[in-house]
Amino acid sequence: MPGSIEFLPNILAGAVLTVELTLLGSLIAGVVAFTVAFARLSNSAWLRIPARVFMECFRGTSIFVQLFWAYFVLPLFGISLTPFQAGVTVLGLNGGAYMSEIVRGAMLALPREQFEACIALNFSPWQRLSYVLLPQALRLMIPPFSNSVIELMKATAIVSLISLSDMTFRAQTVRTQTGEGAVPFLTILIVYFVLAITISTLLRRVELRLMPSSVR
Repeated sequence: MPGSIEFLPNILAGAVLTVELTLLGSLIAGVVAFTVAFARLSNSAWLRIPARVFMECFRGTSIFVQLFWAYFVLPLFGISLTPFQAGVTVLGLNGGAYMSEIVRGAMLALPREQFEACIALNFSPWQRLSYVLLPQALRLMIPPFSNSVIELMKATAIVSLISLSDMTFRAQTVRTQTGEGAVPFLTILIVYFVLAITISTLLRRVELRLMPSSVR
């Protein structure tokens, strides 16, 4: 046990990489989610069909396989990604596929009267979305978004499979070098929990800010 404690700073340093993967992956996932969702809500089949295929492909296949494809197979087609780039890309695309259904569901959950009122007021499509529909839909999106971001954060552990030194990879290294698994894996368990609580708290505050003051 004492020998493994010496490696704690090294394990905690991997938390920085975990946070970076979570932040960048969530950013990409958010962009992908809104893009795919609005494409699926479009009247154009040229947008709806590719968006549906993308969503089904990333939701219907293993994220492990997706990571291996990004890192090991794409180079065969002339696209080489670093382990970090592969990890962020897969986390973002996979998370975005799931989150797109949250966006689409929230938009469809809005009362039909809201759309009709926008048309009656002669709002442009952009005005309808930015001033009326999206602010209301965001209130519905935030709680499930919180769950999705937490799941994405926990999924960052997969990058250890391509030798990226996140917390999980470093904990496994410590176990191999010292033969002690309790301290390193307890450490990353606690760090993941703290990160999850932090994400949940931050998004809860965003949710409260979006709510009318009368219902806070």
